[in-house]
Amino acid sequence: MKQEYDFSSGKRGAPVSTAPGKTRITIRIDDDILAWFRGVAHDRGGGSYQTLINAALRDHVEADQGHLERTLRRVIREELSPGS
Repeated sequence: MKQEYDFSSGKRGAPVSTAPGKTRITIRIDDDILAWFRGVAHDRGGGSYQTLINAALRDHVEADQGHLERTLRRVIREELSPGS
């Protein structure tokens, strides 16, 4: 190991830049949930458990948005229906 290192051109921050549209965060996930996602990624022949978590979160958000839209449409129909 060198006695002295030159950090004069060093930059602070993550050593690898993040892809556009992605944000690097720290999150705490229950051990059993993390193990499940890692197991699924392993069973599928590798890949990223983080991608699976992102897909699960996206599915949840899209399903929730669909539920909201259906609820709003029902309420509007009820309010606009004759006899209301």
